[in-house]
Amino acid sequence: MPLPSDWLSALAAFESAARHQNFAHAAEELHLTASAVSHHVRKLEAQLGVALFQRHARGVSLTAEGRQLADTAGTAMSDIDGVMRGLSAARDERDRVRITTLHSLTYTWLLPRLPAFTKAHPHVRLNVDTEQALTRFDEGGPDLGIRHGQGHWTGLTAHHLMDEALFPVTSPAMAGLEDVREAADVAKLPLIADLSRQGWQDWFRAAGVRGAQFEERYNFSDTTDALLAAAKGLGAALARERIVQPYLADGRLIQLPGPVLPGRFGYYVVYPAHRRLRPAARLFVDWLLEQPGR
Repeated sequence: MPLPSDWLSALAAFESAARHQNFAHAAEELHLTASAVSHHVRKLEAQLGVALFQRHARGVSLTAEGRQLADTAGTAMSDIDGVMRGLSAARDERDRVRITTLHSLTYTWLLPRLPAFTKAHPHVRLNVDTEQALTRFDEGGPDLGIRHGQGHWTGLTAHHLMDEALFPVTSPAMAGLEDVREAADVAKLPLIADLSRQGWQDWFRAAGVRGAQFEERYNFSDTTDALLAAAKGLGAALARERIVQPYLADGRLIQLPGPVLPGRFGYYVVYPAHRRLRPAARLFVDWLLEQPGR
């Protein structure tokens, strides 16, 4: 028996009506009208040459033939739904990229650039994890990461993303700012530190300030918090060039006198050396390495 072109729609309408024993409830489930469901069922009955429902004043009930088809149709629809969900999930997983990176770099450098990536690759889904601890690249874990260091991590392939430099910044409304005219004067301000491996002692040494007496009055585990504290007028922070740019651009922070200290560490894109990147992850790595001014 040749099947009509819309047999699947008719079968779906019948299966739903059979489960609910009600055309109106089936219509609500399928976002159709009750008359559309009834029309699909009548077409199916005409094609098969059997009555699938008994119509009566209180509603409808399945005939013996309708029960036989309903049992098979319910199983078939469930199987089709399961396969389609599995295929959709596999596609979603194939197009998903899991990234582990630094919160500070994500907030000020990565996020402003992500709309351009999404526009170029709208099918790719991104999971971004900004945990402080170094994440293990186990099976089922992140595909790639952005790390801060010297570019050597056991078991990881590392691509240089960009270098950094450090210099002091503070709020333009900082109390005592008018007395800061040279690098040595920065020590007069309350100083804000973070967990960076280069800090105030390195900067004062580079500035030629010997024996500087300074106090790190505030210490934050995250660079973003240190910059926000400086923007609130709590003191001067030693800022990383790549992270502080938005704060300088909108005037929340200003650069203080003194040298720009080249960083001993840079940013690297990393991923497991033993594992081949999936196409979506490779797209993201290539895009990162193509960023202007990186």
